Amino acid sequence: MPAITLPDGSVRSFDGPVTGTQVAAAIGPGLAKAALAMVVDGQMQDLARTIEADAALRFVTRKDPEALELIRHDAAHVLAEAVQELFPGTQVTIGPSIENGFYYDFARNEPFTPEDFAGIEAKMREIVARNAAFERIVTSRHEAMALFAEKGEKYKVELIQDLPQGETITLYKQGDWIDLCRGPHMRGTGDVGTAFKLMKVAGAYWRGDHRNAMLSRIYGTAWRDQKELDAHLHQLEEAERRDHRKIGKEMDLFHLQEEAVGSVFWHPKGWKLYRNIEAYMRRRLDAAGYQEVKTPQLVDRKLWEASGHWENYRPHMFIATVEDETERERVLAIKPMNCPCHVQIFNHGLRSYRELPMRLAEFGACHRFEPSGALHGIMRVRAFTQDDAHIFCEEHQIAEETARFVALLAGIYRDLGFADFRVKFSDRPEKRAGTEESWDKAEEGLKEACRLAGVEYELNPGEGAFYGPKLEFVLRDAIGRDWQCGTLQVDYVLPERLGAEYVAEDGSRRRPVMLHRAILGSFERFLGILIEQHAGRFPSWMAPVQVVVTTIVSDADDYARKAAAELEKAGVAVSLDLRNEKINRKVVDHIEQRVPVLAVVGRREAEEGTLVLRRLPGREQETMPLADAVALLKAEATPPDLAR
Repeated sequence: MPAITLPDGSVRSFDGPVTGTQVAAAIGPGLAKAALAMVVDGQMQDLARTIEADAALRFVTRKDPEALELIRHDAAHVLAEAVQELFPGTQVTIGPSIENGFYYDFARNEPFTPEDFAGIEAKMREIVARNAAFERIVTSRHEAMALFAEKGEKYKVELIQDLPQGETITLYKQGDWIDLCRGPHMRGTGDVGTAFKLMKVAGAYWRGDHRNAMLSRIYGTAWRDQKELDAHLHQLEEAERRDHRKIGKEMDLFHLQEEAVGSVFWHPKGWKLYRNIEAYMRRRLDAAGYQEVKTPQLVDRKLWEASGHWENYRPHMFIATVEDETERERVLAIKPMNCPCHVQIFNHGLRSYRELPMRLAEFGACHRFEPSGALHGIMRVRAFTQDDAHIFCEEHQIAEETARFVALLAGIYRDLGFADFRVKFSDRPEKRAGTEESWDKAEEGLKEACRLAGVEYELNPGEGAFYGPKLEFVLRDAIGRDWQCGTLQVDYVLPERLGAEYVAEDGSRRRPVMLHRAILGSFERFLGILIEQHAGRFPSWMAPVQVVVTTIVSDADDYARKAAAELEKAGVAVSLDLRNEKINRKVVDHIEQRVPVLAVVGRREAEEGTLVLRRLPGREQETMPLADAVALLKAEATPPDLAR
């Protein structure tokens, strides 16, 4: 006689084992119609599963966040059935739900192409309309292998062979089509709905191993309704329009090439953008009490072994093996992060509690080996600069330093054009250094710091650094995408491993707590985010070229030079355009270059000592005396921290 406890605390009792479908019906016809799946004692299950003992139960409806993963999982099954109906002989392999959608890998002699999508989508809609129920079948390993072997599905047979001994093997049937799957699923194919779209095809090695067969992967996206699908497709279109690689080429900011994979060649305008952000960050850090340092690029492996990075991070490090004057081979690593080097600076001399908190900052040039397939423009590179800092403090200073850091980070994000952010708390990973006691202390210390600092967070289990828990600061950009940028990590491990200590107020020697923190993450990645956030149309203070002075007639060239000189003298980044082109052509060119302001001069302006200011890409113009224009443009070009 199971007692079912519902989210509102009410309890429903039943005479015997009961399915989720029956419980929903007992509560009411509205819920029976809306429920897609259920969460029983924290585990997602099909509605048709039987509940035999007392349990806490929550139903999942289409409006719940979990519904998206269910819809996408079931859409993958519908895709696979559609493909096999249309293309007999195609083998199915695996088809998970992923962020924003799903994919399925197929074994077929001829790869799929986007031209196949229309027919596949039509068949998928037909399968959805059938609304065949998802039926869960528990079977034996032998029976499952025999079933798929008879169908000629060798990949499914291999998957079943490799399942752990003793694991329950389940199949899911929808009409006459059947697949190997752990589940759970919704009630039937009709619950998928029609808000889906196939997006692209790609090659994928079976099980990700290049020694295995190449499969044909079809990606799709699926949503609750057409409105959500349309919004997602619009976001993708907008993301393509804002792609930093495209804009970077159009604005002549940077390029990448095969001879330096994963490293950025900054062009003059791109480097000016970089330096504008760097100068701004340096002023903010100086004002916040940070001391800037610079540490070596090449460091002996002994330090990385002592810090724990050699054991935990070695595959991502670039290594240089050299022979010194004694012909002894030395192994050096190009630093992938700055932390151990900053501890060396802290350790250089006897430190007192009076020096704490000590905030050491570095725009540190780092290198990490990223697989070539993971590289993405300047967003994911091998050579990058971290806006890195480490705060050495006493335990009782953690909360105050956390609050100070969050306030600094929030102010910087606002200045750079990001209105809000959210925070994730990442706790201990499976592979980690330090004792359980040190991790307990670090996690509780960081949680207490968040409470005192008024920082709300969501848990991100198992995603902490190997040496400590961390806060991850996630920005939302202009088109609704999330970017994890800033971090704050509490570390008791590295000071212990590298022998950091200070003299406490009572004269004893103690270990400092080390707070690892970054705001941008890396300059390269953050600049890519900024390019896409602003679509290349940067605020004037940030823009590599803030004003272009151009002429309508060549008679005004001398006055244009004078105006440009006055602007330059005022600190405005100005460029001259004296080309013998029609003004409309010049306007189009500078709109494409995303220049904030075009200052136009002709004979009248030269005679009257004025400038015509046009803010691109708009059409509105205003005319004002040169001195007033210089003062206005100088004010607009002033970084926000200097303007306050």
